Amino acid sequence: MRAGTVAAGCLLLGLAACADDTISGAAPPSPSDPGVPTITVSAVPEPPPTGLLIADMRQSSRDAAAGRMQVWIDNDTLEDVTPTRITYRDPRFRTPLKGERLREIPAQSTRGFQFHLPPRPTCGTSNDVPATLDDPLGTVTVEYPGGTETLDVADETDVAGRYTLARCLEIAIGQVATLGWSDRVTEGDPMQTPVGGEGVLELVLVPTGRPGPELTIDTVSGTPILSPVGTDAWRPSASISGDDDPLRLSLPLKPTRCDAHAFAESGGATAFKIGLTLDGEPGQITLRMTAEGAANAIAFARASCGMLETVDGGVEG
Repeated sequence: MRAGTVAAGCLLLGLAACADDTISGAAPPSPSDPGVPTITVSAVPEPPPTGLLIADMRQSSRDAAAGRMQVWIDNDTLEDVTPTRITYRDPRFRTPLKGERLREIPAQSTRGFQFHLPPRPTCGTSNDVPATLDDPLGTVTVEYPGGTETLDVADETDVAGRYTLARCLEIAIGQVATLGWSDRVTEGDPMQTPVGGEGVLELVLVPTGRPGPELTIDTVSGTPILSPVGTDAWRPSASISGDDDPLRLSLPLKPTRCDAHAFAESGGATAFKIGLTLDGEPGQITLRMTAEGAANAIAFARASCGMLETVDGGVEG
């Protein structure tokens, strides 16, 4: 009876299954069987330290908003280094810059040090060619107990060069007019904006009163939080000279998006890029709102999105 049952099972399940499980009776090999190869993976050894300090330039959106940059120093040695002074020098800046937030750089680790950008860099044709990784212009001198080292600063995104060009352009624009944003984006309390409501971003240009070149505002780009209504960018195409009357440009405004993540990551929420032409030459600057204007603009966007502040500072919508 037992043999007959097995045979019937073989007909139902298939010859291959019975050959593996019933006729041979062999169990599947386990990893401990001698016939199963075992491969041991060894960790790739870390390369030996170079014994050098290595410097590179970085700038987050928050750094840019605060008017600063950071030099990161990689301590690729076997000893901790505690800087007592860090100084950045660059021909694009008139004077050396003093590093801040000095602290220990443990061996085989990296630390960033802040430098505030100068309001008046060196302006001239030498700034038209940005530095590259192969040809850095800036150096940083690190002073610490037992030594002083001067390092080339790699600036892959040309932080110092971009800032210098933009700031020199701002200085040239200032000879024609002062540019600024109105702090108001709605007629009343921005938090009382109805859901889906629109606001107005107002760019104010106040001429210097001196005749000179013409300034044209070509475009204004939105931000991750605030955008133009009905178009991808504002295009005022408005011109002004130093001896003209003041000019106010009204730009219809709406929220770009209405998720909490956008507001949480909005380091550049109220920094607008302005494309312009000065004396026939195109250029671009970033113009930020004041703290009061920024607060009003973000409050307007939250209200328009239906995102109301809760008692504990969170968002409900």
